[in-house]
Parts: sequence; C-alpha cells; structure tokens
Amino acid sequence: MLNIRTFPLGPLQTNCYVVSNKEKQCLIFDPGEQGEMFVKEIRKLRLKPLAIVLTHAHFDHIGAVEIVREAFSIPVYIHQAEKNWLMDASKNGSARYRELPLIEIKPADVLIEQDGLLEIGSFSCQMFHTPGHSPGSITYWFKEEGFAIVGDTLFQGSVGRTDLPYGNDKELIQSIHNKILTLPEQTICYPGHGEPTTPQEEMRHNPFLTAR
Repeated sequence: MLNIRTFPLGPLQTNCYVVSNKEKQCLIFDPGEQGEMFVKEIRKLRLKPLAIVLTHAHFDHIGAVEIVREAFSIPVYIHQAEKNWLMDASKNGSARYRELPLIEIKPADVLIEQDGLLEIGSFSCQMFHTPGHSPGSITYWFKEEGFAIVGDTLFQGSVGRTDLPYGNDKELIQSIHNKILTLPEQTICYPGHGEPTTPQEEMRHNPFLTAR
C-alpha cells in the first residue's frame, strides 16, 4: 500500500507529491519551491527518496529540483520534449517574471520517450504523454492504488492553461479525453494546483469538457 503526501510549495502553491511505500522509500513529484524546507521535512519523516519525477518543466514545478537532487543524490525524470527546459529560463517560464529568480539548472538524468511502464525501485506506474498545457506533460497512473498524478493538465472544474508559449488547446482537450477520462471513473486525480478530483466528477461537471 502506497502513501501519498501533498506539499503545496511556493507563491503559486504548486502541489509537490511524495509517494512512499512501507519501507519509507519514496518518489518526489514536482518539487516546485522552498527546497530547504522541503528537504528538512523529508528527513524529518525519515523517507528515502529514489527519484524526482516531473509532470512537466514549468518554473513553478521545478524550482527546488536542484536542491532536492543534490540533497539526496537522486536522478530527475522528464519527458524528452522538454529536455532543454530545465536549463532554459525562457522555456520554463521563469524569465517572464522579473520578481522571480531565473531557473537554469542541470539537465535531467532520465528522458521519458513514450507511454509505458515506469519502474523505479519497487514503484511501478503507467506513464501517459498528455501534451497541451506543455509539450512534454505526463500523467502518472498508479493503477493498483487507484490514483494518478496529472500535473497541470486537468484541475477540479477546470483544465490547464494553454496561453503560455508552446501550449495547445486542441492537444490539451484531446489528452484529457483520450488519456485521463478513460481511466476508471473513481481514479483520484492529483493536480498541480488545488484539490484532487476524479474522471467521473469532471465528465459530469467540468464546463471545459462537458461543452465539447
């Protein structure tokens, strides 16, 4: 049985998820900010991180990557479509905001190239390329546990924005309909911001989806 903890980090309260097992090993999804505090919390919980796994590489999802990577000497996973975004502030979006520091960090250690099974230690999940919000957005589905980490692709009652560079509205809606809404209806979908939802709830009530 896996445990999932949510850490809303940074000024945009980006959800960082920590998925752990009974041996206290864990995967860290989207450490967006407040790296020193987050590392202290992980150590306080006596968790043993195995990897940083990114849903996508917008600045608010990667701001603490380098701090966390160095603290635990773990690899970073990202989709190949965004392999250069960690090093490029114009692509990850941090260059757009003068009040924020530029984020230019080392490349990812592992590039995800296609849909399929992701296995890290004893952890196993299905990966779905869900572009639209960004070209390399990925959804991670933990089938046996009944939850998915969907990044900024789908939100409770909303969908990811596509007005940022490289966003694509048509791709986003296709990704949601073809990859996320086809999951079992009661799958808990953990988004990049806000509260969890389910495919059933969004098929019934999400105005961005029911009107299409």
